[in-house]
Amino acid sequence: MSGTLFIVSAPSGGGKTSLVKALLAADPAVHLSISYSTRPPRPGEQDGREYHFITQEQFDAMRDRSEFLECAQVHGNWYGTSQRWIETETRAGNDILLEIDWQGATQVRRLIPEAVGIFIIPPSLETLAERLSARATDTPAVIERRLRAARDEISHLSEFDYVIINKGFDTAARDLQCVVSCHRLRLAAQLQRHLALINRLK
Repeated sequence: MSGTLFIVSAPSGGGKTSLVKALLAADPAVHLSISYSTRPPRPGEQDGREYHFITQEQFDAMRDRSEFLECAQVHGNWYGTSQRWIETETRAGNDILLEIDWQGATQVRRLIPEAVGIFIIPPSLETLAERLSARATDTPAVIERRLRAARDEISHLSEFDYVIINKGFDTAARDLQCVVSCHRLRLAAQLQRHLALINRLK
């Protein structure tokens, strides 16, 4: 039995990190993949929890050794996913969640076409601007750059299997949980997990 790889993407400020935290709290069977990043930690972030924070030199060395399932540069920083960890976890039957941008999602889907892509969008660009400002971690210039990038990111929405509009957090959190639950209830997945039971019932 192999686990499912779920990919969650969104433009910066789209709410994916908070929604992912809610999913992990509600569904302990989903394991979060912790990406490697050259981005400096934000206040309150811990190495190994939000990201594995490494230097550009360390990142380049890992990339040269082909240790990343995917890697991409986003807003001037590099992010990458450990290929060995993903393979080990899915072979053990664990469902894995990747919180990555659309570039990384494209790379993963090319290598693992059965991965499930979920894209989260805001109800409007105005709402996205308000959320970015409220976060109080970026300068106005950086916020403007992220808003411009959001339009391009959202243009890749059609490359994903599911789209969630984060108009209200509680509803969006339930939608994300429903996507995971519904995917597990597919016939192929149920046959894989419960073949003995199904054969007994026939």
